[in-house]
Amino acid sequence: MAEVRGEIELEGTVLILRRILVHYRLRAPEAQREIVERMHQIHADFCPVARSLRGAIDIQTSFELTS
Repeated sequence: MAEVRGEIELEGTVLILRRILVHYRLRAPEAQREIVERMHQIHADFCPVARSLRGAIDIQTSFELTS
């Protein structure tokens, strides 16, 4: 499951999307944390949306493991 939040700021009289914050809740055992961390580090490079927005909008991701 992912929870996504956008942060919008006023620039003059126009609302501008500045940041997208994505928090993943992943069902995986703690023993797989290292694998999940490696995938988390590179997943944006393979995401069409992240690649399209790179440089224009800051995208921050985080994750937590659940059992």
